[in-house]
Amino acid sequence: MALLYQDLTGSILNCAYKVHAKLGPGLLESAYEECFYYELGKAKHIVIKQKPMPLIYEEKKLELGYRIDLFVENKVVIEVKSVEAINPVHIAQLMTYLKLSECRIGFLINFNVVSLKDGIRRIII
Repeated sequence: MALLYQDLTGSILNCAYKVHAKLGPGLLESAYEECFYYELGKAKHIVIKQKPMPLIYEEKKLELGYRIDLFVENKVVIEVKSVEAINPVHIAQLMTYLKLSECRIGFLINFNVVSLKDGIRRIII
């Protein structure tokens, strides 16, 4: 049974909050990504970690090393960060991944914040 987007995104954010509550800010992005992946799996989500994303230019498929951090239920793109502040290039990166994956919703989650609600950006295209 497919989850509704609201249920799915709520569950994803719940997993993110669990990770942040246990780890807090200040770790490497890879640590948050791995723990987030684990929590999403515990929540019974189908998740692909580091999903390769080719770029199609005209008719040419280019394997350029683009990778989605976490791809949940083939519906939601998650870009994990551990940075001092989110900047416009991070948002542009997520938007590019949304276009390449043909998904409509994505999250940019910066775990390097005191309160995780300040580190979450939802993008809908």
